[in-house]
Amino acid sequence: MTEHFDTLETRDPAEREQALLAALPRLLSRAMGAPGWARHLAGIDPESVTSRAALARLPVLRKSDLAEFQKNDPPFGGFNLTPPGRMRRLHMSPGPLFEPEGHADDFGNCARALFAAGFRQGDIVHNAFSYHLTPGAYILEAGAFALGCAVIPGGVGNTEQQVAAIAHYRPTGYVGTPDFLKILLDTAARLGKDASSIKRALVSGAALPRSLREEFDARGVSVLQCYAIAEVGVIAYESEAREGMIVNEPLIVEVVRPGTGDPVPIGEVGEVVVTTANPHYPMIRLATGDLSALLPGVSPCGRTNMRIKGWLGRADQTTKIKGMFVHPRQVAEVAARHPELGRLRLVVGRANEQDTMTLMAECSAPVAGLEDAVAATLQSLTKLKGAVRLVAPGTLPNDGKVIADERAPG
Repeated sequence: MTEHFDTLETRDPAEREQALLAALPRLLSRAMGAPGWARHLAGIDPESVTSRAALARLPVLRKSDLAEFQKNDPPFGGFNLTPPGRMRRLHMSPGPLFEPEGHADDFGNCARALFAAGFRQGDIVHNAFSYHLTPGAYILEAGAFALGCAVIPGGVGNTEQQVAAIAHYRPTGYVGTPDFLKILLDTAARLGKDASSIKRALVSGAALPRSLREEFDARGVSVLQCYAIAEVGVIAYESEAREGMIVNEPLIVEVVRPGTGDPVPIGEVGEVVVTTANPHYPMIRLATGDLSALLPGVSPCGRTNMRIKGWLGRADQTTKIKGMFVHPRQVAEVAARHPELGRLRLVVGRANEQDTMTLMAECSAPVAGLEDAVAATLQSLTKLKGAVRLVAPGTLPNDGKVIADERAPG
């Protein structure tokens, strides 16, 4: 059995980086032909963006802002290069967010992830992602078709009917959430139906705890994960090594400090930002709102692209304090105005029936008056008074959390 999807997966990392960066000026020039990108990237010279450092100077497009852009300039905020009527499908995700599907055979770049999970030509795949409005099922289906697999369009719900289809068609693979795979296997066992044909699965959309993965292993099902979003498709995927998620070949992935567009060092938790040259709906520095961290080195499976730890939570930590919203970007601005500070964490609590906030700030060489100066900056930016506490470097956890709301729910 061939170990890799193609030679792109095993090329020298420097060769990959050179190819990705060389394509950036062309991507930017094409994207700026769309009015949304022309507005968002106004004043940018595409020919000057030929390095990661130059890319990091471009503004991020926050996924959380897309709904407003789309409302003001329907249907896609002006970020599409192909008119809606010339797309293949027009999707709608919770938010609501609207996403076009173009005419590429594997529009979500999913075939590579399926291959890494053991899917091969001639396999029958049971697809339990929703086929109703959202693009997830179609992303996985297109990848399966690209590999030469047949697909059972199971969708969600109708569990007993899906089990009957599995018992009849004998699929070797499953795609969907890990939770629903367990439900299907448990239901099959309860009904006396044979679901033992399923030997492999590629799951997404929900957490896969170690205990659940071990249960699947014990039942003879090898389960790997992929990380995907509607606007981009598959961003990263696991291989049999199960050591982090390998970034998909066509993408440039950055991990940035939440609330900013500034890349963080390898190993530090931050927000995932993605750039992709989709010919119909390109994305340039799309801030996903998801937290992860870059891993050092390459995967033992032989794939040489960069890896991320996987999904580690949400980056949007906007919090209401004393009736005012405080945003991660405001905390980041405190750091920008006081470069002697390291990692920051705004801790929100309650005392005497009132909200409190304390800015924890790592500092290797504090000087007299620094706490007061930082407190004044914090108040200027948030319009709220808060305490400042300077702590030693390495004191605050590396979890990507900028605002920690420790108030008891009520």
